[in-house]
Amino acid sequence: MLIIRRFVRILPLVLLILLGIWAWEKFKSLKNPFGDTEPEVSHSVLLQKITSMGKLELVKYNFRDVVESRIKKNFLPDAKVLLIVTGEATGCLDLTKIRVADITEEDSVLVVHLPEPEICNYKIDHSKSRVYNTEYAFMDEAKLVDDAFKKAEVQVAQSAREMGILDQTKKSAEQILKPFLETVSKKKVILRYSMKDKKRELG
Repeated sequence: MLIIRRFVRILPLVLLILLGIWAWEKFKSLKNPFGDTEPEVSHSVLLQKITSMGKLELVKYNFRDVVESRIKKNFLPDAKVLLIVTGEATGCLDLTKIRVADITEEDSVLVVHLPEPEICNYKIDHSKSRVYNTEYAFMDEAKLVDDAFKKAEVQVAQSAREMGILDQTKKSAEQILKPFLETVSKKKVILRYSMKDKKRELG
């Protein structure tokens, strides 16, 4: 009888505990009545975050080359200057060109149509470049050096293209820009380069 009395006494407490556990499990399964804890990012907000990045520099190529500048003479030896030139070229994406229409969504996948990569900057580093040799330059040395630097600057951009800086810019966008967009949008992101009136498809 003593055991039964004790059981009757603690029965309300046991029932109260079980009721609390049941209520907690039910509460956890309910959606937040005040809205989702993870905010939805609209395309316009995402666009603002992208375009605020401006021209996104993704790749930088460094060059070191020997450049010759020559002035031909009729009755004298040709004037010639050799320069050791150091320069750099930067590959980037101009994200300010993106519009809301360039961001599309299919199921849980966000497709961002990007502008074609470009060389946004190329230059000679004059502090690391120097005149290596001059021959019969005399009064023409300043002009020869100036012409050599101009040729070298053009060559930097051309060499960067030939060495695949634009393709490398796309690869860097996959490694740098894509994770950023996935973090902001909370969705899987696919990058496409098809802004020039091309049909835009997911596959």
